[in-house]
Amino acid sequence: MATNTSTKSPARGPGKNASSNRPTGRKLIASNRKARHDYTILDVFEAGIALTGTEVKSCRAGKASLVDGYATITDDEVWLRNVHINEYAEGTWTNHAPRRSRKLLLHREQIERLTAKLRESGTALVPLSLYFLDGKVKVELALGRGKKVYDKRQDLAKRDADREIARYAGRAAKGRTD
Repeated sequence: MATNTSTKSPARGPGKNASSNRPTGRKLIASNRKARHDYTILDVFEAGIALTGTEVKSCRAGKASLVDGYATITDDEVWLRNVHINEYAEGTWTNHAPRRSRKLLLHREQIERLTAKLRESGTALVPLSLYFLDGKVKVELALGRGKKVYDKRQDLAKRDADREIARYAGRAAKGRTD
């Protein structure tokens, strides 16, 4: 009777690093679709967030909302405000406040550049999405300029016209001329 005396370690699954059990890649937690409607996006930044343990667990469950969220710069630090992360269901007295201000982790040069751009009138820092990147929670921040009502109407009309053109092009490619 032969026995297996191999000293090989078991094979690791795809997407796993040999030294850690964290999943790799990007997993979306929440997105702010209304931000692209209300703002003209000028520049996009990625920042880390300082979270507590129960906030991370709640994010893993997908219990976050970026609606009405914004970022401010106070004392050379960037803060994410009014973003709602539900309390963790299994949490005890260590649970967090759902709408607390959260510190964003950016390099000093990025903060200085943002401060200079925010001095322009009509610009704001808005969160576009919240996601996991290689096991860490990140936020995609946009420097945006608020749109006027007529700008929003023009964007909707342009999108509808593009959709109509694509539909007619698809019909023409199929040989239909209805």
